[in-house]
Amino acid sequence: MAEIMFERIALIGIGLIGSSIARDVRELGLARHVTISTRSEDTLKRAEELALGTDYTVSAAEAVKDADLVIVSVPVGASESVAQQIAPHLKPGAIVTDVGSTKASVIAQMAPHMPDNVHFIPGHPLAGTEKSGPDAGFAGLFRDRWCIFTPLPGTDAEALERLKDFWRALGSRVDEMDAEHHDKVLAIVSHLPHIIAYNIVGTADDLETVTESEVIKYSASGFRDFTRLAASDPTMWRDVCLHNKDAILEMLARFSEDLASLQRAIRWGEGDKLFELFSRTRAIRRSIVQAGQDVDAPDFGRHALDQKK
Repeated sequence: MAEIMFERIALIGIGLIGSSIARDVRELGLARHVTISTRSEDTLKRAEELALGTDYTVSAAEAVKDADLVIVSVPVGASESVAQQIAPHLKPGAIVTDVGSTKASVIAQMAPHMPDNVHFIPGHPLAGTEKSGPDAGFAGLFRDRWCIFTPLPGTDAEALERLKDFWRALGSRVDEMDAEHHDKVLAIVSHLPHIIAYNIVGTADDLETVTESEVIKYSASGFRDFTRLAASDPTMWRDVCLHNKDAILEMLARFSEDLASLQRAIRWGEGDKLFELFSRTRAIRRSIVQAGQDVDAPDFGRHALDQKK
């Protein structure tokens, strides 16, 4: 068991990410007190049934009182509302962070409301599944996954290192970059794949020449893996699209250009071009495995990952 890193942690939001943090903190003994807050009384009750914290409240303002570390785990569109609620009640010297998939927007929403005597350090753990809610979380979600920080100018170095140590204790690798660069990188590695998946699944649903029963019946192929991404939380992904609009539109434009090139190659029977593209992209899969971001096992390593849970 690790040593206690924070006397009191407040988790604002207790979905997949928040509940996974709570489980790790509990199992590793990283805090004496964990206060959980969410707007839904039913969700809060479920978090208590799962024993994810030591205290529970629907009031974010109440939750952050005396907290040494505050982790905001809400859809990015709700960031400003949460910041406004908690700002007057934050303990001097507290570290406030988030887990949002877009950083420039979160900073714009939260930073103006943060008191000068707290340490606001935006963060983003690159981990998750298509499931949501307090039951979706599990210990070890962040193991060997990256957690990226986008600290503001003048951020206290000691507070940043303390937050990095916390995420390292959860098993994460840590890195830093500026918010705009983060948003552009995530637009291609996360946001665009989800948008494409939503679109492909929607296209299949709209096809009148293919009945629903045939789509489901024969989905043990590429379509099935798209549906996994397309099953992700719609509120979260609506907010991602609205709050990382510029970067996503830029990547969609690049994707559309490449798709048009692929379309031409197929139309004109340019086998060499197709083979070159498929060979190059196959190598990307190998490099992801070599980087430790997946395992080289059948079914995209899904069974191996399930066994780790």
